Amino acid sequence: MRNHSIVLEFILLGLSGGTHIQALLFVLFLVIYLLTMVGNLMLLLLVRTDSHLHTPMFFFLGQLSFLDLCHSSVTMPKLLENLLSEKKTISVEGCLTQVFFVFATGGTESCLLAVMAYDRYVAISSPLLYGQVMNRQLCVGLVLGSWGLAFMDAFINILVALKLDFCDAQNIHHFICELPSLYPLSCSDVSASFATLLCSSLLHFIGNFLLIIFSYIRILLTILSISSTSGRSKAFSTCSSHLTAVIFFYGSGLLRYLMPNSGSTQELIFSLQYSVITPMLNPLIYSLKNKEVKAAMRRMLRKYV
Repeated sequence: MRNHSIVLEFILLGLSGGTHIQALLFVLFLVIYLLTMVGNLMLLLLVRTDSHLHTPMFFFLGQLSFLDLCHSSVTMPKLLENLLSEKKTISVEGCLTQVFFVFATGGTESCLLAVMAYDRYVAISSPLLYGQVMNRQLCVGLVLGSWGLAFMDAFINILVALKLDFCDAQNIHHFICELPSLYPLSCSDVSASFATLLCSSLLHFIGNFLLIIFSYIRILLTILSISSTSGRSKAFSTCSSHLTAVIFFYGSGLLRYLMPNSGSTQELIFSLQYSVITPMLNPLIYSLKNKEVKAAMRRMLRKYV
């Protein structure tokens, strides 16, 4: 028998501070959460209701908006609750549940960004065959495959993590539950869970990132082969929004997971970037840089306002 007390709950200390600071943070993150919900719901509504946006690119964009809604709803409500609470606790079961859904929604977004990169490649390299190649059946299959692969990956990781024992230590120097943050708190061997996480990260996230890079290399070669300057500019503009979203998501996500798990300020900033800020910015990125979205917004405003 081990001389340890079994932990039933964790304490999230990532954004702890004085009462006034936490009140300001609560207002800030509440505004961010509301903007995320309104922006993504608005974009999702536009894609569903405007017939001009019933194309493969906007179908994937609507899926990305729905995914950002899910990802924000996994992390933000508990974050807002802890900013108002003195205890800042989360049960072990609740923490592992959050780990699962953070992993699943983040993994789905990784797959979906790779799918959107392939969509842009087909649109630029074969514009005349775009509608035939990216047909409805293929688009739905790619989206379902993204969700299925990410949830299977998350299920495998959480199944291994359920075997971990947590004793004595309770403090998580983070504002959400992520698998790397739980390893220092475990009093059992974490090597199996760490190996599973490393393999899934290399195959899933790095694999998708390499697919995106490969797609953009092909896109760049296709754009360079276009003779007219206006044609090049138009082809590149169709990719700029997606490329910006990829940089925001992968830039902060890779930096967060490559850093040692220390609860440092930089680590928290990178986590805030991909889990809180990016879901809010995605609708703005696609709305401000896309003429079709802006035109659809004007049509909706004329119709209802």
